[in-house]
Amino acid sequence: METGREDEIVDMPMSPPVVGSNINNDFCHHKEFMSQTYMQNKYSEIDIDTEDSNFDQNRPLPIFLKFEDVEYKVRNSQAGSGNVVKSMMSKLTTHLTVEEDRYKRILKGITGSIGPGEILALMGPSGSGKTTLLRVIGGRLVDNVKGKVTYNDVRFNPALKRRIGFVTQEDVLFPQLTVEETLVFSALLRLPGSMSKQQKYAKVDTTIKELGLERCRHTKIAGGYLKGISGGERKRTCIGSEILVDPSLLLLDEPTSGLDSSSANKLLLTLQGLAKAGRTIITTIHQPSSRIFHMFDKLLLISEGYPVYYGKAKETIEYFSFLRFTPQIPMNPAEFLLDLATGQVNDISVPPDIFQDQESSDPSKVVIEYLQLKYKSLLEPKEKEQNHRVASTPEHLQLAIQVKMEWTSSWLDQFMILSRRTYKARRKEYFDKLRLFQALGIALVLGLLWWKSSINTEAGLRDQVGLAFYICIFWTSSCIFAAVYVFPFEEYYLVKENKADMYRLSVYYACSTLCDMVATVFYPTFFMLILYFMAGFNRAVASFLLTLLTILLIAITSQGAGEMFGAAIMSVKRAGTAATLLLMLFLLTGGYYVQHIPKFMRWLKYLSFMYYGFRLLLKVQYSGDQLYDCGSMGGCRTLQSSPTFDSVNLKGGLKEVWILLAMALIFRLLAYLCLRVRIVGRKN
Repeated sequence: METGREDEIVDMPMSPPVVGSNINNDFCHHKEFMSQTYMQNKYSEIDIDTEDSNFDQNRPLPIFLKFEDVEYKVRNSQAGSGNVVKSMMSKLTTHLTVEEDRYKRILKGITGSIGPGEILALMGPSGSGKTTLLRVIGGRLVDNVKGKVTYNDVRFNPALKRRIGFVTQEDVLFPQLTVEETLVFSALLRLPGSMSKQQKYAKVDTTIKELGLERCRHTKIAGGYLKGISGGERKRTCIGSEILVDPSLLLLDEPTSGLDSSSANKLLLTLQGLAKAGRTIITTIHQPSSRIFHMFDKLLLISEGYPVYYGKAKETIEYFSFLRFTPQIPMNPAEFLLDLATGQVNDISVPPDIFQDQESSDPSKVVIEYLQLKYKSLLEPKEKEQNHRVASTPEHLQLAIQVKMEWTSSWLDQFMILSRRTYKARRKEYFDKLRLFQALGIALVLGLLWWKSSINTEAGLRDQVGLAFYICIFWTSSCIFAAVYVFPFEEYYLVKENKADMYRLSVYYACSTLCDMVATVFYPTFFMLILYFMAGFNRAVASFLLTLLTILLIAITSQGAGEMFGAAIMSVKRAGTAATLLLMLFLLTGGYYVQHIPKFMRWLKYLSFMYYGFRLLLKVQYSGDQLYDCGSMGGCRTLQSSPTFDSVNLKGGLKEVWILLAMALIFRLLAYLCLRVRIVGRKN
């Protein structure tokens, strides 16, 4: 909401009440003539600019948008058991009534059109359906939608995805990246491959200057408890990531929220410049200042899902004056319109005859119903007639809009760009001081507890084997819990960027899992370098390297399992619970606490990678022919004869390596498939 007093106080035209049918005829005739002339000029301009039939798919494609009788409904969550019982009892109710009980109508028949060079503002009180209509137009809502939405006289198709920019009301930005880094990575991923890197960086620099982000270009986004850029700067960064790729159709949801009057005015000037270059722009806005209000070409005013005005923004006051609604005090036009849309007419003169013969005692409801009725009888028929009468879009534009744009870069190029961004975004997590202190502290504590332990006795052997199992538990739990939250936390970023077709999902997953291996390899290595020699394990270099590789293999497999459960569940709370249950299952079947599992439960251990990892760790650390317990009455014995290794053949080869590698690959394949189902489902 803009609060500048100079902008908001504007004298409204105080037209005298006009009575009679001439109101309708005069206003509609004037509107019809002006709209028809305007659209003819628009089409002729675009025809001149696009007469080449071999339209370059990388250039912004002019889009003529038409929407007619758009309706949208959602399943009524309130329709619980009470409604079911009621519907069962009333067998004679009509099918329509049952449908109304089951569904709630959000949009109730909206018609309009907009072409290149125009900015359409969707206004209305909160909950009126502005954002819903924007999402329908952007192709993000397809189920339970009725009506007709066409782009250059063609229905929505996948080819349009990368021609539509969508700025959501929520700021979805990586907190660890700076403003410039955010825009640079967006440019590298989304701008055409025909542009050089220098051109892409220049485009970013221009966008930063246009949006007034020079002061914070090197500041991290941050947010929450981390200090970073302001809310207005976050909004401008979101808009910048969309407008820097020059979309043909730009949709913005409350772009001026959180901005002061001056910043909002600069933003609208930027949007005007984009529109004049041939873009079609639609934005929802709640209560703009007077100056911003007059920057819009067209306005759609919605009340309770119904349209109450559609036409040129500068003609709104004239239209409502014809209907004998005039402000009694100087008032911002947007404030005047919102008061009408909510039925709050305390400072507005209204036709006295609208309250006659009305059953409702609520004046606001009477006003809204009257405005809806007038729109249906005066504006909607003319708008529909004009949409049908306007000349068809040139054929080459219809064909061009159905050509699917290829990826702007190859798989490998996307991988290199996204790897850099993923590393920068997660770098703080990879080299976290607390995590480093945890690995160091636990390694020192374990090293001191098992200081120079030996396997000369049965008790000493059991202690050292117990340490080996604890190491398996520690790195299994650490890697599972580090990986299980990754996709649930990044779901919003991933959904947003996939809807914009910024990159292939396979590229994202490959970058995510490979970059996370930095921490998966670094911390266990650091941990084992400290603990191994303190605890008195086999000092041979080969044994140390094999032990370290075994721990790393366990950690990598655990990471894959965590990713799989995180991608399958996609919920921070439920993912943590699932990871805990998974860890407990692996812990109990790992082969240390219970070596002889009953036959009917034995199959569980073959699903546990901790079982294979623990067995492999024992094989690389100990030899079956190695002697121990030489001081006992029975004399020296081989390690294989110890009860500790009853279920482990120390000479049985290293088949566990291949099993763990197979598990690591299977977990990652399943993680990718789960991620694809989740994201593609949200995307479509």
